[in-house]
Amino acid sequence: MDIATVIGLVVSFTGFLGGFVLEGGHLSSLIQISAMVIVFGGTFGATMASFPLDKSISLPMLMLRSVLHTSENPREIIRQFVAFADKARREGLLVLEEDIQNVRDDFLRRGIQLVIDGTDAELVKEVLKAEVEYMRHRHEVGIQYLETLGAYAPTFGIIGTVMGLVHVLSNLSDPSSLGPAIAAAFLATLYGVVSANAVFLPIGSKLKIVSAHEAHIREMIIEGVLSIQAGDNPRIVKEKLNAFLPPKQRLGEEE
Repeated sequence: MDIATVIGLVVSFTGFLGGFVLEGGHLSSLIQISAMVIVFGGTFGATMASFPLDKSISLPMLMLRSVLHTSENPREIIRQFVAFADKARREGLLVLEEDIQNVRDDFLRRGIQLVIDGTDAELVKEVLKAEVEYMRHRHEVGIQYLETLGAYAPTFGIIGTVMGLVHVLSNLSDPSSLGPAIAAAFLATLYGVVSANAVFLPIGSKLKIVSAHEAHIREMIIEGVLSIQAGDNPRIVKEKLNAFLPPKQRLGEEE
């Protein structure tokens, strides 16, 4: 679980709402139902029209993923591969079939299973690489969905403001109502800009980083699987996989 997303959103909203209150504003004055309907209805409607329906349905889970995502510890993965390499060299590849049942990572387990089944190295690499590429494509579509929401929201905010000003200008007979009406009109722009820059785009950026990290871990797993298949000794396996990590995170000799 990554609470940085939640903390960031809370800090962001606390910042601009707190600043508004410190200037003497009242939070109730920021609530304008008609502006919300125009901005969020228009934004989600236009984005829904831009993507397949299943992408819109999965939006809540996509946003939750920025908080609830989990990834395997790369150091633990290296330890697993070192253990596999040691055991495979001593007892053969078939002995790993029982061990991989306890592996949590499905991708790693399938890779080792392909090796145990005697699949050609090039085919193993091709199958696993194809899965990584499909994962990247799937994640990219979700990220594009959030970026599209972030692009449409400010535009619909402006549309809402223009519509509000049109309404104001059509009722100039009551000067006392002009101030509140104009303020309400500009709330649409506020909703659009805030939702884009404090919610949609930041979550999209977080998911982009999460996707890149997952792809990197899977590339490391592919290298480990191919090393096991090639019969590399445990030290070589460790050095190959250590290359995927920053120097401070690599396994040392004692490990």
